Amino acid sequence: MAQARALKKIMALSSARSTAAVNDSDTRTTGCLLTGIPGLEHLHIWLSIPFCAMYVAALAGNGILIGIVLSQPSLREPMYIFLSMLASADILLSTSTMPKTLANFWLGSSHISFDGCLTQMFFIHFLFVADSAVLLAMAFDRFVAICSPLRYTTALTSTVIGKIVAATLTRSLIIMFPSIFLLKRLRYCRINIIAHTFCEHMGIARLSCSDISINVWYGLAAALLSTGLDIILIAVSYIHILRAVFRLPSRNARSKALSTCGSHVCVILLFYIPALFSVFAYRFGGRRIPRYVHILLANLYVVIPPMLNPIIYGARTKQIWEGAKQMFSHFAKESK
Repeated sequence: MAQARALKKIMALSSARSTAAVNDSDTRTTGCLLTGIPGLEHLHIWLSIPFCAMYVAALAGNGILIGIVLSQPSLREPMYIFLSMLASADILLSTSTMPKTLANFWLGSSHISFDGCLTQMFFIHFLFVADSAVLLAMAFDRFVAICSPLRYTTALTSTVIGKIVAATLTRSLIIMFPSIFLLKRLRYCRINIIAHTFCEHMGIARLSCSDISINVWYGLAAALLSTGLDIILIAVSYIHILRAVFRLPSRNARSKALSTCGSHVCVILLFYIPALFSVFAYRFGGRRIPRYVHILLANLYVVIPPMLNPIIYGARTKQIWEGAKQMFSHFAKESK
């Protein structure tokens, strides 16, 4: 059954390729076709099982984490507010891709309107930049807490946190909003097939027969000035944090600080390593890395970090674990 479905999809895409000498108005009105994972069409049904399981786990885990932070007054500290922001962004990031991907795998629903494709592209990149900014804010929180503990309550007030939230959303909007106009200005006269499970900036731009050099350079600049700058600032923060931690006189204080920071470092590595590997493999891997590897990595980095983040914080952060036990015990008493 899976092979028949894959064969049917391949025949449909082949037919689309043979008749896809479309002009600008056709592409904008007929929309785009997402092929899924090229070369693995016969495995789409099987691949959908772990993807669906990871997506459900991400929704459940992050939803529970947000519920714990909101329900426990003891977790109204800046660190846990930023953590709930990260969980919210993770839910939205995985939801912007996985439902369409699973619909494609299960139902062969590969069609997406042109405006729908632009909308999906915008939210994927917007949320990725926002996720990166939240990780930077969490690094700043740990920097102040460990390097200047006496200034922590005055430096990270509710007003400051509100400004950080506003700056995170504003920066993501400013960086990603121009990409919509950069794509809309292009003339589309090639095939409208995107070899991917979701719409992303360069995948849409390559459908155009216009010069896309502006799109290429803008995408590179946006990545360097947002994610690249965040990585540098996070690295600098943790260099200072580690220096301060190893100067602490108490062994218990050092182990507690390292445990808290260890959770954050794990989340940072989970977020950036698959994403950066996917980006650099896509740009510089060329034909040495199969296309399906790029697509699999792109799907994994929008679902694996959201799935594992609640587990990491729940397992390594005592306050979250205690909050979870209190919340579930409260629900158990209410149900009796």
